[in-house]
Amino acid sequence: MLRSLYSGVSGMKSQQTRLDVISNNIANANTIGFKSSRANFSDILSQTTANASGPRATVGGIDGKQVGLGVQVGAIDTDMGQGIQNTTGRALDLYINGSGFLVFERDGNNGQVYSRNGALKIDANGNLTNADGLRVMGYAPGKEGGALTPITVPAQNAAGEKLVEGHVSIGPDGKVTARYGAEDEVIGTVSIATFSNPAGLSKIGNSTYEISQDSGNANNLVPGTDGTNTLLAGTLEDSNVDLAQEFSDMIVTSRAYQANARSITTSDEMLQELINLKR
Repeated sequence: MLRSLYSGVSGMKSQQTRLDVISNNIANANTIGFKSSRANFSDILSQTTANASGPRATVGGIDGKQVGLGVQVGAIDTDMGQGIQNTTGRALDLYINGSGFLVFERDGNNGQVYSRNGALKIDANGNLTNADGLRVMGYAPGKEGGALTPITVPAQNAAGEKLVEGHVSIGPDGKVTARYGAEDEVIGTVSIATFSNPAGLSKIGNSTYEISQDSGNANNLVPGTDGTNTLLAGTLEDSNVDLAQEFSDMIVTSRAYQANARSITTSDEMLQELINLKR
């Protein structure tokens, strides 16, 4: 069989994977904190039909002859570029100004997951959570830099004063402040986690990530301790998907798919001519 048939098939399969990635990006154009992906191609091992030879006394060197066997998806990487700020005015919406991720307690496990989606809420038990009920991890008052614990907003303080409804806020340094009576009290500090290779994190759905072997371990920080990575309340991070780029890539992918299909058709016609030699 002609090698071009298999090369064309590999091209169609690879372009289909690229279209899958593009379609997922477009579908998440309005997903809070979403990071777009990109499919990169690499060629498959070529078949050597003649080896190279070096120069001799009276003859120069001859290059080897190799025929490519198609293409494959070499990598699907994640663009961790920052999305634009979307002002909401809601006190518990957080935007991370810089790198890093909010830390959440994994449901039913001692591990942790990470997200750029800062749409938070307070549940019936006073836990600070995301929309899926995962509890936000941070530091207890005066224990910044220690072990992370879930942040909880008590219904009343040690003096027995009740929480004033609607008076819970989060500052740029991550400090969670609640009002009891006429006084504001710091009840915890939201932590952010940074990674040596954030693009190596594994997506696990619901705009969350988990550590992989290539991401490195989490470095938990108090927001603003290094002059960056502060929190901005009342705003959320939009998806970093560039729709103009995605639609341009979709057109290029579609044409490349057609070209690979045409190479298969042409190979088939050549085989048909070969078969017709015997009648």
